Amino acid sequence: MAVAVLVVAAGGVYGARALSDHGERRQPGPAAAPSAQTTRVKRADLSDSRTLPGVLGFGGQVTVKGSGKGVISRLPAPGSVVSRGKPLYWVNDEPVTAFFGDTPFFRELDKAGTTGRDVTVLVENLEALGYDIGPRPQRSAASREGSEAGEAGTELTTGVLAALKRWQHDTGQEATGTLAPDRAVVLSGPSRVDAVKAQLGDPATEEVLTLTSQDKTVTVEADAGSAGSMHQGDAVSIILPDTKSVPGTVGSIGTTVQGGNAAEAGAGTDTTPTLEVRVQPSDADDVAKLDAASVQVVFTARTRENVLVVPVGALLALSEGGYALQRPGGKLVGVTTGLFAKGLVEVSGTGIEEGDVVVTAS
Repeated sequence: MAVAVLVVAAGGVYGARALSDHGERRQPGPAAAPSAQTTRVKRADLSDSRTLPGVLGFGGQVTVKGSGKGVISRLPAPGSVVSRGKPLYWVNDEPVTAFFGDTPFFRELDKAGTTGRDVTVLVENLEALGYDIGPRPQRSAASREGSEAGEAGTELTTGVLAALKRWQHDTGQEATGTLAPDRAVVLSGPSRVDAVKAQLGDPATEEVLTLTSQDKTVTVEADAGSAGSMHQGDAVSIILPDTKSVPGTVGSIGTTVQGGNAAEAGAGTDTTPTLEVRVQPSDADDVAKLDAASVQVVFTARTRENVLVVPVGALLALSEGGYALQRPGGKLVGVTTGLFAKGLVEVSGTGIEEGDVVVTAS
């Protein structure tokens, strides 16, 4: 019995001890002190940038309208390149040639001594095509002085008419030495056919086609209030649909504000005034495979080079105003903030150096 009792007693003691141990294991221990996150003060280049949506495409669309009698007999294919001195389309199987300049041919050029800006266009194109026009034609006094009355233009000489005749012969036209206004279209420069609007057999006076520049541009609608930070020639980054980033520059900033009239806008319509900004890719090959696409353009307004930076979460707002950084031991060091960008902030102040360890919330 004693043994049994002892055994029972021992078993009771053992059971109590085991129960006590089990209870201790179930009781939560004291909470560990939270460990503060730290970061180092670093030197870096900081840029204040913003990203705006844009549309990549061929810019500067213009519509070409025919003139004169006859019907359209041949048309170019969309995407065709328009070059100086080459046919743009055909009327009655005769080519209508593309010339470059700033004044259309508004009369027949056939008499020596005629003076005008349309003559200037003819002279400059014949020379650009490699034709000898003889002695350089005289420009009027108004042209030389650039008077407010406008440029009177260049004199049509027998040498120019002879060069015109040779060009007509070389291009398979009837060599008349006369240029009719319906036989040539004056464009601002090299172009591409964007769309053909006419059909074969249509009267020559119809809208024939639309042209764009050969260069692709990105059109961005920028908030008019912030467009002042953008400047022609500024470097930008263009993010393509495949997320590849390519360099570009700001080519132009519009001066006509769009939108902003809430009275004319319907409910739910964005009335923020905007300006059109055109961006040009630096290398045409970067966008050669894209005729049109939605892209993103990254504009950089300000850049700070080689400055001390910390995560924004490291800043502590002081009750008396301003900001401080906290060292791991709890000491606060006042700082002056500069540029904020991409989750970082520029800091400066006495006692803050590169490599210093500070507490941060993120």
